[in-house]
Amino acid sequence: MNYRKIIILLILAVLASTAYSQDIKGQITNEIEQPLEAVYIYNINSQSHSHSEENGMFILKNSKIGDTIKVGLLGYQNKILVLQPRNFEINILLVLEEKAFQLEEMVIIEELNALSTISRLDLNTSPVNSTQEVLRKVPGLIIGQHAGGGKAEQLFLRGFDVDHGTDVAISVDGIPVNMVSHAHGQGYSDLHFLIPETVNKIDFGKGPYYAQEGDFNTAGYVGFSTRDYIKDSQISMSVGDFNSLRTLGLFNLLEHTKNQNAYIATEFISTDGPFESPQNFSRFNIFGKYVIYTPENDKLSLSASHFTSRWDASGQIPQREVDNGNITRFGAIDDTEGGETERTNLNVEFSKRISDKTTLKSNAFYSRYAFELYSNFTFFLEDPINGDQIRQKEDRQIFGVNTAITYNTFLGKTEMTLTSGLGFRHDIVDDVELSRTLNRRTTLENISLGDINQTNMDAFVKAEFEFGKLTIAPALRLDYFKMLYNDKLQTAYTLQAETKTIVSPKLNFFYDVKDNLQLYVKSGIGFHSNDTRVVVANLGEDILPRAYGLDVGDVWKPTKKLVVNTALWYLFLEQEFVYVGDAGIVEPSGKTERFGIDLGIRYQFNDWLFLDTDATYTKARSLEAVAGEDFIPLAPDFTMAGGLSVNNLNGFSGGIRYRYIDDRPANDDNSLIAKGYFVTDFNANYTFNNITLGLVIENMFDVEWNETQFATESRLQNEAQSVEEIHFTPGTPFFIKGSISYRF
Repeated sequence: MNYRKIIILLILAVLASTAYSQDIKGQITNEIEQPLEAVYIYNINSQSHSHSEENGMFILKNSKIGDTIKVGLLGYQNKILVLQPRNFEINILLVLEEKAFQLEEMVIIEELNALSTISRLDLNTSPVNSTQEVLRKVPGLIIGQHAGGGKAEQLFLRGFDVDHGTDVAISVDGIPVNMVSHAHGQGYSDLHFLIPETVNKIDFGKGPYYAQEGDFNTAGYVGFSTRDYIKDSQISMSVGDFNSLRTLGLFNLLEHTKNQNAYIATEFISTDGPFESPQNFSRFNIFGKYVIYTPENDKLSLSASHFTSRWDASGQIPQREVDNGNITRFGAIDDTEGGETERTNLNVEFSKRISDKTTLKSNAFYSRYAFELYSNFTFFLEDPINGDQIRQKEDRQIFGVNTAITYNTFLGKTEMTLTSGLGFRHDIVDDVELSRTLNRRTTLENISLGDINQTNMDAFVKAEFEFGKLTIAPALRLDYFKMLYNDKLQTAYTLQAETKTIVSPKLNFFYDVKDNLQLYVKSGIGFHSNDTRVVVANLGEDILPRAYGLDVGDVWKPTKKLVVNTALWYLFLEQEFVYVGDAGIVEPSGKTERFGIDLGIRYQFNDWLFLDTDATYTKARSLEAVAGEDFIPLAPDFTMAGGLSVNNLNGFSGGIRYRYIDDRPANDDNSLIAKGYFVTDFNANYTFNNITLGLVIENMFDVEWNETQFATESRLQNEAQSVEEIHFTPGTPFFIKGSISYRF
């Protein structure tokens, strides 16, 4: 072979190699050089696709010179890129320009998680300024407050009275909010340490179908993510009825530092509430976060927060005393209720691209928590002389780590994403107490007192197989628990211990019928742990009751400006024992089932007017009771929430929000009814220069409504016999507040 032929063959080989598909790499940022996550990158020619990671990095496979690449994220201008030879030699840097949200630009199959994108849309079109509003951004989640503003909210989701978090797993930046073996109740979730203006993203899922979620993920989970940066510093103040005051400060500490962000957020709230006995409520929050990107585009985040809160409360009042005129709806039988709580969080998050196929994400956290609550639900039922006031108290430390590794590869021609993870959580709870007290000063009797140590180790693996339009996602989760309890009321040292392991399989299917219609079937087993005191008392029996779930649904965009999501679902819960923290006793609840339908609608009328609504219909029944006595107390049959939002109309923003919950059984034979309500709120903001003026009206039609209700047996001091009836906390009447904010 002569040299001429060799040269020709080499040239042909080089030309042929350039025609072969290759990978391209790059990073996507916004106009202020902040990385953008979940951006969709699509090769129009080869139809390969990818999404950007937390650090804005992406890898797109199966590309060649001349291919056209589409890059898009809702709320940003799309970009089109024709690949040049240099794009295969160095990383591509793309900058997306922010713009108004346009629902018509949303393509369902392009979204990493269409439902989470909807929550991002809701946050953008209707910003939040209270912790309650943050929770209400989760479609279908209804909340209620019944202890002076300082106690964790009562939650309702998919036919569950979740109490304070028993069946919904809640986290913030990977830090669990739910408290295991809590003095007041299992899964107690006080989210008040979260400053609403720092929320960047709300990830949520309904049902027990998610391998990364473990304890308390039965009805669903909610994961909040805080902002990595703030665009502007801000100070604001709001003043309203009932001596209500809120001040907020957001301070950007590294405004012009490349690849680093830092900010501090502070919040102070005080109010007396509408009650005749002032709540004297106050809460102080401080949160700081520092983010750095290394030259290798690894991301490291350090955050710290602290909150402290104290309050007085009028408690839940009996309906009979309001009916006979002895007290008003905002009066009290025992106004010595109330409490104090505080929590400090430290969190380190780290994400790294180990190779072109493998990424790592982890966080390690520490929390210090204190809680003291005084309540009186039954007045003089148990003690006709001193009354039935109780104190619940604890001091807790939590240590934990979460790690997940994601690996992308091909099995033959089938694209596969494999994610595996390990987790660890250890709770040290000292002096978990339930005592009978008098006037919040005198301890009459210790009902229970002890120390709890609880460890939960978990491992999970999940896979996603893409067969064209069909994605199959099997998963398996393993949880190990060790629970220790030292009963300090025993004369001799007694340490009781139990261990338990549970395996939770999941299997999900997603089918992209077309660009704007995705069908899915989700199935899986979840669980929630029981209180350590229940576990050791029952010698390890029935301590991790399983929940078996099935969802069949769709996310559909029938027109350019309308998105609809629906789901038919079923959930079965095994036998479980529940620790009643208010009484220090164990109650069996038996097998239960729930089935229903969810409906969500998002519609954009024009550039500035949005409509959203979410509704859930449920039938919830106990399976071990006779017909007519099988109602599940406080399980709602129908809930609905939504509103109209105006977003930046010549400086104006705001909207009208409503929430509705229907009448629901308060006891198992439906003889006592917890009345439903329909409440409407209004807010308006006007921005000029760097100043924003705001107006908020809660319960604008001044309806009488009960925020929380319970069927309770109680006796007043002048009564010879006890009475079982509805006891309630009244909802806020007409309430108005104004605010002013300054950005700099």
